Amino acid sequence: MSNLERRPAARELGGLDGTAAGPVLDLLPGKEVLLGESTRVRRLLPTLGRRLVGAWAFVDHYGPDDVTSSAGMQVPPHPHTGLQTVSWLLEGEIHHRDSVGSDARIRPGELALMTAGHGIAHSEQSPASHPRYLHGAQLWVALPDAARDTAPAFAHHTDLPGFTSDGLTATVLMGSLGGATSPGTAHTPLVGADLDLSAGADVQLPLEPDFEYAVLASSGSAQVEDAPLEVGAMLYLGTGRRTVRVRAGQDARLLLLGGEPFEERIVMWWNFVGRSGEEIAEYAERWNAEDERFGAVVGYDGDRLTAPPLPPVPLKARGRVR
Repeated sequence: MSNLERRPAARELGGLDGTAAGPVLDLLPGKEVLLGESTRVRRLLPTLGRRLVGAWAFVDHYGPDDVTSSAGMQVPPHPHTGLQTVSWLLEGEIHHRDSVGSDARIRPGELALMTAGHGIAHSEQSPASHPRYLHGAQLWVALPDAARDTAPAFAHHTDLPGFTSDGLTATVLMGSLGGATSPGTAHTPLVGADLDLSAGADVQLPLEPDFEYAVLASSGSAQVEDAPLEVGAMLYLGTGRRTVRVRAGQDARLLLLGGEPFEERIVMWWNFVGRSGEEIAEYAERWNAEDERFGAVVGYDGDRLTAPPLPPVPLKARGRVR
């Protein structure tokens, strides 16, 4: 999914200034953002006080929305650089097209992993005939300098590994957890896992002490260590944990995100990740000029998005928190 805001803020990310030196329980309530004319999402990253969790740089949680009488998700072709998009559906169906020729239908439980690298364009639409509800998360992973200019690519993984334990069914999207390893290609040490908890579940999840972690409640509510977590909110766990206890009094779905703190300093604006304001300005100019860097999305019927005006102040790469 694109960041459809027409006046997007520049985000200066990276460095270790805001990384917790040990375990914490910081609640990130999320900010409601209107994308386009009718789509509302809860933005968990970047948000006030936290910009990154490992290399995870952007998290939008949307739905469940009843799209019976609407066209559902309709995101025209738009560009990306320097990042990976991770699309995760709980309900619904999305038709993905991109400028490297991919044409895929994404369904719940499947990983859609797009590596923008040097530059890519894509569109996302609910099919004309689509399920009643649309519910999921769109996540971005910042690429490190060694991989940020790599050739663009798209991978669609329909069969993901996982494990079960004490009322938990875990599905590993990215990285490894509990002995299960995702087929998705990651360029920094990280993990992303969907946690499907039945009522009464009480589990201890294994963690990497060098990682920082956060947990998003996609549906239902849960207790994470001593902190309550309600639907649409995220709890930042900090670093230094070898396990985390998760309990659910009702059926719940959580999304566990983590990774080694991202040391490089980057700039994120609109749908671009770069290393300087000058790079971002070049990306926007080349996209609006229909430069060949991003290619064309074949099969989409309609106009593509244009990059909005850049902020009036210089874009600089700084730290991880505001």
